[in-house]
This record gives sequence, structure tokens and C-alpha cells, in this order.
Amino acid sequence: MADRAKWYVVHTYSGYENKVKANLEKTIDNRGLHDFIQDVQIPMEELVETKNEKTKVVQRKKYPGYVLVKMLMTDEAWYVVRNTRGVTGFVGPGSKPVPLTDEEVESMGIVQPLVNIDVEVGENVNIISGPLENFVAQIQEINIEKRKVKALVNMFGRETPVELDFNQIEKI
Repeated sequence: MADRAKWYVVHTYSGYENKVKANLEKTIDNRGLHDFIQDVQIPMEELVETKNEKTKVVQRKKYPGYVLVKMLMTDEAWYVVRNTRGVTGFVGPGSKPVPLTDEEVESMGIVQPLVNIDVEVGENVNIISGPLENFVAQIQEINIEKRKVKALVNMFGRETPVELDFNQIEKI
């Protein structure tokens, strides 16, 4: 499926990350662009700081100067993000933004919204991404916490067990 939203990295003026996020969310609401620009995040990490013998946990931006945007890359969506006050551009060569891979998204600690998976054990699903794309799988087990399913795929005339992420499957 070519029309799935992907995560892109947007470069901002230093210290403008929260303003960019707020401005972008306001623009999305005002223009009704929720279908195109689905999520805006600033990856944070918790650090333990000790000052004057007092220890406290603080939140710090993992990537200062960057905001992550989950969007369908259309001309209008690109224009809206690019022209948000505080944004200096997308990360990528020239004017062509490059989406993050699923592995990069995971390693950056982007919190994926919990997917309510609408499938049951025994049901068949289409695999929509990864090496088994376009195969049909039969669900054997669903793990909500890990956001994965175990399924059987019929390959070369026999059932092969596979583990798939929720975002790799869709209900038939």
C-alpha cells in the first residue's frame, strides 16, 4: 500500500520544537488535515540529575532541533509542514524528504499509538509490508503488549509460522 503514512524528520530552529509542534497541530485542526498529517512528536528521554545532593528525574529532548511528523507526503502536506513558523526544512537530500524506516522509528523511541487490532485467532489477514508482502496469513496468536501476531503463511505448499507486527497486516 503506497498511501500509508510514514515518519519524517523536520529540522527546526533550536528551542522551537514545542512551538513547531503546537503550530503544526493548530494548522492541522484549522485546515482539517488529520488524514494527511497524523502525528507530531518530540522524542523525549528521562534522565536522573543530581544537584546539591538532590536527585530528580528530568525529561530532555532526545534530538534537539528536530520534530518527527507522521504524514502522507502530498504537496499540500509538505507545504503546510515546510511553511510552519520555526521549521527550517525536512531532513533529506535537496527538497525530497526521506521517510524513516520502521527500525529507525523504533530505535528513536517514537511512541506508536496503540493499535486496536480488529482480528481474531483463526482469521485470515493480508500482509501489507515486509518480505512476505501480498501473502495471506492465518492468525494463531495475538500479543497486544508487543503489538505482534503469530500466524501461519502458506509457502511452497506448506504452512510456515511467522511473527508479524500489527502494522504489517490488514483485515481481509
